[in-house]
Amino acid sequence: MKIETFLLERNQSLYENSVRYNLTESGVHPHALKDVLTPQEREEMLGLPLGYGYTNGDPALRRAIARLYPGLDEDNVLVTNGSAEANFAAIWSVVEPGDEVVVMLPNYMLAWGALKAFGAVVKPFHLREELNWAPDLDELRAALTPKTKMIVVCNPNNPTGAVLDRATMEAIANLAHEYGAFILSDEIYRGSEFDGIECTSFAEVYDKTIVCSGLSKAMALPGLRIGWIAGPKQLVADAWHRHDYTTICTSILSQYAATRVLEPERRQKILDHGRDLLRCNLAVFGRWLGDYGDQFRFVPPKAGGMAFVRYGIEMNSSALVERLRREKSVFVVAGDWFGMDRYLRFGIGTQTETLAAGLKLASETLADVAS
Repeated sequence: MKIETFLLERNQSLYENSVRYNLTESGVHPHALKDVLTPQEREEMLGLPLGYGYTNGDPALRRAIARLYPGLDEDNVLVTNGSAEANFAAIWSVVEPGDEVVVMLPNYMLAWGALKAFGAVVKPFHLREELNWAPDLDELRAALTPKTKMIVVCNPNNPTGAVLDRATMEAIANLAHEYGAFILSDEIYRGSEFDGIECTSFAEVYDKTIVCSGLSKAMALPGLRIGWIAGPKQLVADAWHRHDYTTICTSILSQYAATRVLEPERRQKILDHGRDLLRCNLAVFGRWLGDYGDQFRFVPPKAGGMAFVRYGIEMNSSALVERLRREKSVFVVAGDWFGMDRYLRFGIGTQTETLAAGLKLASETLADVAS
């Protein structure tokens, strides 16, 4: 099986830990366990036997996850090592060589690469900047055929930070129903909405939805490596079989912590903290961007720790990112890692002082390039 290079993850892996200002992350600055667990809970963790535990996820954790999706129960949930494994296992469970899959772009490109590796015929439908990053539903409709097995979406979206409204979600669901297709919905940024209103899950509007999510972005706990699939029970059972061939189970320590942080009141407190940071940092970024006049084109995000901007400088985005990294030790995401040159994605979920300092240094290189 051939698999193409996952440019975003490969470049982040190479450089994110060696730069002074890493502005590539799209989630909220991560918490420590002392921030989210009580002293008693931390002490209990020290006494846990380091066995395998439930390979599909502790029942208490699966019940906590199921509460996020009205109508689902613990048998609708599989716990995975991050949302990356969730996406991979979900695709593996549904897609056969020759199946057609329609993918929202821009997008986190794991699904795009995995689908091609599994032999799917992959077709795009686009979010349009001129529509404030709303989807082109006519393009989606034109891409669907009786061979369409799945529609892949990311909501809230990476890298644009756009959020689909309920009417648009229902329109996508109706099209999926018409062709009998699954919807694979990456919802890892759900809970990071700037207006404080948690967006609807596709699981609430369409019964053949497969949700992939986890604790890494809005919940600011990527180091726990807890993700999940939530969807139809047979699909979840099929994905569990694949999970036996990938990582078998997640850490028993992480499952313990995840169960506690998903308690409704505690989860809300973590999300509120993240939204406060994101609102503050979006204002910092907006003021910085304002100094450039019309050199950048920017539709502000509605969710997530990222700002996706189009720039007017005559330079390839990967080359510009490399120059920023080499000259200033500031690392941002190149648009062509999403297949969209002349865009940059800035991580705005980091600590405010880090964001401000990184942007100040980036200005020096941008001024040199522009001149």
